Amino acid sequence: MELGIYSFGDRTVDPETGTTLSYEERIRRLIEEIVVADEVGLDVFGVGEHHRADYIVSAPAVVLAGAATRTKRIRLTSAVTVLSSDDPVRVFQQFATLDLLSGGRAEIMAGRGSFLESFPLFGYDLDEYDALFDEKLRLLLQLREEEHVTWEGRFRPPLRGQGVYPRPVQRPLPVWVAVGGNPRSVLRAAELRLPLMLAIIGGRPARFRPLVELYRAAAEEVGFEPRVGIASHGFIAESSRDAADTAWPAFALQMNRIGRERGWPPLTREQFELGRRLEGADFVGSPEEVAEKILYQHELFGHQRFLLQLTVGTLPHRKVLRAIELYGTEVAPRVRKALAASAPGRLLEGIERG
Repeated sequence: MELGIYSFGDRTVDPETGTTLSYEERIRRLIEEIVVADEVGLDVFGVGEHHRADYIVSAPAVVLAGAATRTKRIRLTSAVTVLSSDDPVRVFQQFATLDLLSGGRAEIMAGRGSFLESFPLFGYDLDEYDALFDEKLRLLLQLREEEHVTWEGRFRPPLRGQGVYPRPVQRPLPVWVAVGGNPRSVLRAAELRLPLMLAIIGGRPARFRPLVELYRAAAEEVGFEPRVGIASHGFIAESSRDAADTAWPAFALQMNRIGRERGWPPLTREQFELGRRLEGADFVGSPEEVAEKILYQHELFGHQRFLLQLTVGTLPHRKVLRAIELYGTEVAPRVRKALAASAPGRLLEGIERG
């Protein structure tokens, strides 16, 4: 299993200074997080696209290009690219350039976007939410297969055989589809023979199992080898209590800000603690607890990639870097050893504790 991190570059009040980080400082910290993830042997780092003041990344390819010059082996992906409100030609060119800069480590994770600010910002109609994504995803896939593209659709000017450059190192450039639980989106990923990234950020993860089974069944019908990733919130510290006490204030601040916009009730500490349990969605705990939970979910989903959002809200930077170190040096070895040594259905017995 590939193990990695994703971040939106959350920019909220710094708990150590009581002030909101500058854009410059937050992006400096984000690059350092990617560098440390590379150094401790994690497989993937993803950076998500947003167009609002509490996140710093509106141009994932630019941030990842900066990280590419300071890393050696870690794969660099968007998480996600809001393809519905972007131009697939420019997305392909940007990530092809990133692929060249990184020596073939770039990926695109395409999604419809859980926030909607980019649609009015770039002049798109929200009533076309799904149609925009479907058309642009299909064009993106054609662009990665063909140097000269002939294409016509509803939402951008036609292509009449123009060349699209540069061409990437990887052929084809990897493209994942990120979904939040919509069955139609899951079926589209299988139809287009694309790996699926499923975001599980609340509730009981077991309820997403039918979606993964639906994806695998649809992939089998089209003769495609399915590949599944899971993305979730979490934080890691030496002790379970330290992880929870560090993560909770920032987690609550950010999630309740979003909740007020969407009409959700406030998140309580009790709900947060329930989410930390083995059957919950959040990976907040000691290295042993987080490794156990990754393996528990692997028994549910049989996934090939796991991405953890360690910075839900602004956290003490030294603790974030330590969490990344613990992930790479303690969590990842436990998970990899258990997966390599254990037969299906016996993964939790293979994990080392303590």
